[in-house]
Amino acid sequence: MSAPRFPDWPHLYREGAADHPVLLMLHGTGSNEQDIAALAAELDPAAAVLAPRGRVPESGMLRWFARRGEGVFDVDDVILRAGELAGFVADAREHYGLGDRMLIAVGFSNGANIALATAMLHPETVDRVISFSGMYPFGDRALEGTLSGSRFLVLNGRSDPMAPLPSVTTLVAELQRRGADVGQILRDGGHGIDRSDLEAAVDWLKRRP
Repeated sequence: MSAPRFPDWPHLYREGAADHPVLLMLHGTGSNEQDIAALAAELDPAAAVLAPRGRVPESGMLRWFARRGEGVFDVDDVILRAGELAGFVADAREHYGLGDRMLIAVGFSNGANIALATAMLHPETVDRVISFSGMYPFGDRALEGTLSGSRFLVLNGRSDPMAPLPSVTTLVAELQRRGADVGQILRDGGHGIDRSDLEAAVDWLKRRP
């Protein structure tokens, strides 16, 4: 698949209040930009919404990057697709006249993983992330470079087979090692977005600097 060009990349955009952030909404496997955009209203109804569509097909479903099996990611493709998403965000800022408005990536599952990967590789483009049921997206690779000034909220279920706790622990440790401000909330249960996750995310957004 060739590199996408903006605005040919399918996406949804809704203008919000100028004094509220832009929420970059990133859907999970098998979902789409319309589904995940609905979540934005629960987080901040006044925010702008920018929701692109994952472009990697798998068994008729859309994803953000390739994988070799459940929880086994093609790390080279993760890196490639994170770069493409960073380019999309930069172009969207210009196209929609977003200027220097704060942008916060909000992802669920596979969408959380691409949000994390993009923020960890391209903090100059994405430096705020709310991760619902995400995990460390780089396998056994460690990355270098500072994430000082970046902020992450990591929300997971303790018994999630799709985002195993050891990988989540690695994620948080790597973010902190590189200097990021990390908030982590673990709840009982597995994969998904619990009401308590939403409440924590809303609180985190209200306390944004």
